[in-house]
Amino acid sequence: MSQSERHPHYIEFRHVYKTFDHPVLADSNFHVNAGETVAIIGRSGVGKSVTLSHIMGFLKPDSGRVIVAHEDITDFSEAELRRIRKKVTMVFQSGALFDSLTVAENVLFSLELREDYDAKNKEDVVNGLLQMVDITGARDVYPSDLPTGYKRAVAIARAVAAQPQCILYDEPTTMVDPIMSDHLADLMVRLKRQLKLTSVVVTHDLDLMYKVADRVVFLYDGGVIFFGATGELEKSDHPHIREFLELDRVVKV
Repeated sequence: MSQSERHPHYIEFRHVYKTFDHPVLADSNFHVNAGETVAIIGRSGVGKSVTLSHIMGFLKPDSGRVIVAHEDITDFSEAELRRIRKKVTMVFQSGALFDSLTVAENVLFSLELREDYDAKNKEDVVNGLLQMVDITGARDVYPSDLPTGYKRAVAIARAVAAQPQCILYDEPTTMVDPIMSDHLADLMVRLKRQLKLTSVVVTHDLDLMYKVADRVVFLYDGGVIFFGATGELEKSDHPHIREFLELDRVVKV
C-alpha cells in the first residue's frame, strides 16, 4: 500500500492534543487535500500558529497523530523532518528574510543548494519569480527598506523558489494596507491555480479567507468547532462563530 493510499489526505490532524501551561490544542481534527487551500481562523491564542508548528514538525503533539505530505510525521526524527520540509515550506509573519541580502539574493538563497540549475538558470528563475509576485523593481533593494507587504511578497517568492508541494502562510495580511492585502490574496490564488500548490493559511482576515480558502477550520479553546466549506461558515449557528463574524462586520463599519 502506497503512502497516499495509507494516508489519503495531504495533511491531517487526528485527535491532536498539545498542552503548555494550559491546553492549546484539544482533540483537534481536520484535513487538507492535495491542491486545496484551508484557512485556520479564530481569536488570538486558540492554537492557530501552534497548529502550523506541528505541521512543520517544530512541535510534536502530546497525543494524536499528525500526517503531512501523506506521511505520519508524529515520531519522525529531525533528519526525516528535513526531508518533509523540502515538500512543505512556511511563509512566516515576519517574512524571515536575510537583512544583509538584497531581494534578489534572498530569493536566490532557496536555489543555491539545488543542482538542477546553473548560474544562468538561477538568474532566470529569480527574475521570473520576482515578476510573478510583481516586485521586479525591488530586486536590488534590502528588506529593511521595504514595506511589510512587499517583504511578504519576497518571502512568498523565496518559498516558491524551493518548488514545494505545500505552503503554510502565517497571517500573510497582518499590518498590510488594503491594496497590498488584495495583491497578496490574488497572488496566493494565482500560485494555487498555476502551480497546483496545497496551502494552509492562518489568518484573522475574513476577506482573505473568503477569497483564497476552499474550506475553513475554526478553532475555539484549542478545539475545532467548525470544519467545512468556506461558504458554509456563515450558516453556522454556533454562538462563538456568530460572535466572531458579527464582530468582524462591526469593525469594518
